[in-house]
Amino acid sequence: MMAGVVRCVLQRFPMSSRKRIIVPCTGVLLPQHLTHARTNSSASDVPGVKERTLVAIKPDGVQRRLIGHIIKRFEQRGFRLVGLKMVQVSKELLDQHYVAHCKKPFYPSILQYMTSGPVVAMVWEGHNVIKSTRMLVGNTNPAEAAPGTLRGDFSIHVSRNVVHASDSPEVAQKEISLWFQHSELIDWVCCDHGNIYGQ
Repeated sequence: MMAGVVRCVLQRFPMSSRKRIIVPCTGVLLPQHLTHARTNSSASDVPGVKERTLVAIKPDGVQRRLIGHIIKRFEQRGFRLVGLKMVQVSKELLDQHYVAHCKKPFYPSILQYMTSGPVVAMVWEGHNVIKSTRMLVGNTNPAEAAPGTLRGDFSIHVSRNVVHASDSPEVAQKEISLWFQHSELIDWVCCDHGNIYGQ
């Protein structure tokens, strides 16, 4: 039956215009006209889809082996992972990251907490990824975080709230440049882009 369908399709195009293109999922030969839209689709077709945010799994999240659970939530949502690394964070980096809190009385405890073990830093990309990530992560205080959010599901105290996420485009840009070199970010094309963004 498939062969008959292919013959009918091919009959609509003259032999001179046919090019041998193999569709990976079926191995069927189709005219280039039928695959043009599929191969030319790119992430740049959708406005705002290149927005990026920094997400960091804090030492308690790493110690509790929540890395896979957290990454899975972002992948299920449809965001694209463009940067990933595990680091032992230095005081110098944290002083820049938490510059607004450096002079506050609780900062030494933040410093001790964030240097107590490795951190998994990630950069996620997608449409409205900053706002969506903040909703996915949940309230800073886990007691006020809704069930289904990362903090609502995996944390019970504000001092150990599992994950950090940038809270604005300006902050995201600053934090990404602080945690990642440009060469550490990979711009790649996701094969399910059309299913997520409708193109």
